[in-house]
Amino acid sequence: MDAPKKNTEERTAQMTEKATFICSRDTLDGVYPPLLLAVNARRLGMEATIFFTFMGLNALRKGWAKKIKFQMPGFMGAIPGMASMATGMMKKKVEKAGIPSIEDMMDMAQAEGVKLVACKMTVDMMELSEDAFIDGVEIMTAEDYMKLAKSAKLNMFI
Repeated sequence: MDAPKKNTEERTAQMTEKATFICSRDTLDGVYPPLLLAVNARRLGMEATIFFTFMGLNALRKGWAKKIKFQMPGFMGAIPGMASMATGMMKKKVEKAGIPSIEDMMDMAQAEGVKLVACKMTVDMMELSEDAFIDGVEIMTAEDYMKLAKSAKLNMFI
């Protein structure tokens, strides 16, 4: 009787819808969308994973969520002080709209069961160790991420 139950559990695990999101930028507009979408995927009953790579990896580093800035488009970003001013303005808009901070969104995502994953190649390239990251971060190779993405119903590069 245990065998049919095990087969049912395996089929159920295989049928669970999965969603993956890739975050490659450590900017407000690079980090908020995958966090928001992953939390909502979890609330819809999906497994959700965010794969942080290249500069997006900084969002997972201890103390870096506070440093995340708004990326100014075009030549405006080259004007001294413009990025800081725009970041301040965007953070005020986020607060006024009642949107949690990046740090709070990370906590919320983990509490909802979102897997936060650091790209191993980027971790190695940046010469970081596991203790550089917030608690609960998993380190995954690109190959392992691709295996996960292959089994997912939804994959988004943000």
